[in-house]
Amino acid sequence: LSGVGCAKRWDALSTEEKVLLHRILTHWERWVPDRKEEGRAPLMSFEELYSGLGPEEREFLDRIRAIDPKKSFGFKGATLGSPQEEIRLKRLGGQWIRKGGRKEKLDPQYLPKEVYQAYKAMMKAMKKELGKKLLVESGYRSPAYQLYTFLYYLPKHRYSLKETASWVALPGHSEHGAPERQAIDFINEEGINGEENVEEFE
Repeated sequence: LSGVGCAKRWDALSTEEKVLLHRILTHWERWVPDRKEEGRAPLMSFEELYSGLGPEEREFLDRIRAIDPKKSFGFKGATLGSPQEEIRLKRLGGQWIRKGGRKEKLDPQYLPKEVYQAYKAMMKAMKKELGKKLLVESGYRSPAYQLYTFLYYLPKHRYSLKETASWVALPGHSEHGAPERQAIDFINEEGINGEENVEEFE
């Protein structure tokens, strides 16, 4: 494997690494969807994420976690690390969107309690002024869930670590995992978000 610490810069996965990644993603497909539906996925631990994987798969995950995106990809954002204290989170359930003429329930999400209060105040004002509101498509993500999210999107970006990192931050570099500067991905009630159709979302 051409990895971190080797003379060759690691960006695109090799054929062997692609096979390894697909083994990992196939393993996760057996249980992550259930965790999402239950609302436990955003809180997962590395121990849970690594469970059931062999030494080769675990080593691959460790190598991804060891990447410094500032050195490897010219990442301009802050290094945020992982929360050091217990976070007081508010669970958001019962969020529904209308998509293709039918209702769909969003997976439960979490926000730090202070952020949740600010979100509720903002939506109250938005409803009053515009008659609309936004729902939380993605709020707090544990470092392990951030790693899962990064690797889930890696095949969609031609297995380029650099390209994927420009859309999905690596663990320790995402504001989704930094409660003091919490990122929120919004979706409107018609199921339109700012990622898939920016103009319609605006």
